[in-house]
Amino acid sequence: MDRSGLGVSKASGIIIGAGMGGFVDGILLHQIAHWHNMGSAVVAPVTLETMRQNMMWDGWFHAAVWVCTLLGIYWLLNDARRGTRLPTPKAFTGLLITGWGLFNLVEGLMDHHVLGLHHVRDIPTHVPLYDWLFLAVGGLGFILLGGALAGDRRDSVA
Repeated sequence: MDRSGLGVSKASGIIIGAGMGGFVDGILLHQIAHWHNMGSAVVAPVTLETMRQNMMWDGWFHAAVWVCTLLGIYWLLNDARRGTRLPTPKAFTGLLITGWGLFNLVEGLMDHHVLGLHHVRDIPTHVPLYDWLFLAVGGLGFILLGGALAGDRRDSVA
């Protein structure tokens, strides 16, 4: 056991993974593919004004996932300074993927289904199958894959 008595640092990897997963969502689906914006199911980006409004919401979204990523980095730094054992690269990769999957699951359930802010594919039209695949593969699938990588006892400590 390490000197902190806390075992292996795990939370920081999950938090960083959630933040980075948010960046992947925003960069890939919002900016590159143009499949949706943060509020595209509420305010369709069909005029310059509604596009501006959606870009502002996307900016707030990116600011929030940046803060999440930063918190995870400082959590990791704090764990290292306290002497908490850090995960191996394989286990850390698993934690990042787990965090990404948790982000996808929570964001997908809240924004796509509960609040109806946007869907995976809003533009040009809503394709419901993408929402369910996003939850199944990008949410649950990533959580299971990340857990398998992070939970390998041979790789859990360095």
